Amino acid sequence: MNSVEFSNQVETSIEIQLTNRDRKSVFFRGVLALPIIIFISSFTQSVHVGVSFGGILFAPVLLALLVRGIYPSYVLKFNQAMLELNARIAAYVLLLTDEYPSIEANANIKVELPKIDGGKKLSRILPLVKWIFAIPLYVVGIMYCVVALVLTFFAWIITSATGSYPENIANFVLGTIEFWNRVYGYAIALVTDDYPSFTL
Repeated sequence: MNSVEFSNQVETSIEIQLTNRDRKSVFFRGVLALPIIIFISSFTQSVHVGVSFGGILFAPVLLALLVRGIYPSYVLKFNQAMLELNARIAAYVLLLTDEYPSIEANANIKVELPKIDGGKKLSRILPLVKWIFAIPLYVVGIMYCVVALVLTFFAWIITSATGSYPENIANFVLGTIEFWNRVYGYAIALVTDDYPSFTL
């Protein structure tokens, strides 16, 4: 399954495993995911509060845009890698796949950022207020998360019992991950000035 394309937004693509699931790993998913969750948490704990959100570098990008009007290419690559790592962990924890999240890139789970090189300019002032503009997105995103977690609980029972993950639940959970990646791209990673859609 692939994401719906949004113009000039972060795009997420996750290959979902619906059938032939490893029922034992699904049943114990919360315990199995602990090491990789600790790993991703180390990125946030290694920097000061406000500099990083989920490992995504915010303050360096904000300062570079304000002062120079440039998004540093090495920070862009790091933020894309962190978004992909977060997506791999979310896909595993939320039962979309049985493949343990790799700390390296995985062709089955991709996060594509809008092109911001080649002369395309990002606003130098807008990054100061994007977090305010994004408040309605956070509220809607939290509601999506609550529903996705409830659906994941039912999917956990169904998949543990049958070895198959319900496709309608998979679509909603995938849509929630895509939604949050668009919000992160706009308000935290600052890779686009286009306001994200509220829809999944």
